[in-house]
Amino acid sequence: MSTDKSQIEKLIDGTLPWPELRDDVLPDPKDPERFETTIEILQERVDWDDRILVPLNDHLYVVAGDDGRTVKAECGHELCSADENWKLECDIRAREEQEETAELYPELMTPDPDWTFQIREYFCPECYSLLDVEAVPAGYPILQKFEPDIDTFYEEWLDQPVPDGQ
Repeated sequence: MSTDKSQIEKLIDGTLPWPELRDDVLPDPKDPERFETTIEILQERVDWDDRILVPLNDHLYVVAGDDGRTVKAECGHELCSADENWKLECDIRAREEQEETAELYPELMTPDPDWTFQIREYFCPECYSLLDVEAVPAGYPILQKFEPDIDTFYEEWLDQPVPDGQ
């Protein structure tokens, strides 16, 4: 069964009601056109023409442009090449005061009471959209959660060539 475009839009927006998700989307095998429809919807929502290859999160994409693959924020700001760590190009707010991190690590519930933890928030330097949040020990390196293998995804999972620029 094919997932209709309005259902995918609701999935992206987080507004698909649980009964509809449970009854109409989850029981069926994944629709082979869902990824292409998702990319089409995301592409319609941005004000730039570079082809979205994969979404990294709600406001961040790997795109194919004139200069190759880059990481681009929803506002159009290019952070870096797709093979670089995009977090290093963000504005970062690191909170580590006990009052600020207590929401994640209440008293007596940290792995070690002598450790200091940080909540790091990564913002787009142009529009200041929140791109990611992580809770890590103070001094922990800034790492990406994953690096998508775009070529393998397109060629082996989608069984199609990777789209190039516009």
